[in-house]
Amino acid sequence: MIYQLLLGSTLIAATVVIHALGTISAIPYLKRGARFAMGSRGNARRVEFVIMIVLWLFFLHTAQIWLWASCYYYLSKLPDFETALYFSTVSYTTLGYGDIVLDNQWRLLSAIQAANGILLFGWSTAFLFGVVRRVWEAELTESTDS
Repeated sequence: MIYQLLLGSTLIAATVVIHALGTISAIPYLKRGARFAMGSRGNARRVEFVIMIVLWLFFLHTAQIWLWASCYYYLSKLPDFETALYFSTVSYTTLGYGDIVLDNQWRLLSAIQAANGILLFGWSTAFLFGVVRRVWEAELTESTDS
């Protein structure tokens, strides 16, 4: 159990680093993209801007899911990488179908991954909310200036 907690904590730290670097690295692009989106009339550019942010966040989550899957595969806890990736995705998103499970000795690791996924999805939601709020405020300001 201690090994699972240490391994899970290490993976959580790694995913937080991925997410932090990913969101921080997006900030300069967000500033440029926001100026471009806000400088245009109409909503098409604003929608494109939000879609790009969502896709970036999705990419970050995908990288984190692959990290967990690589761990399961490296530990030989699942038969092949595709199964490890599927299991990792189901665990990270807290979907938890239960069609593939780890043996009793390792099942705590999947629960740790689920908690990790919840926290990082919350982070992404807060980040996305902040971006959409700014887009919305710009739209409201623009419509009152007209």
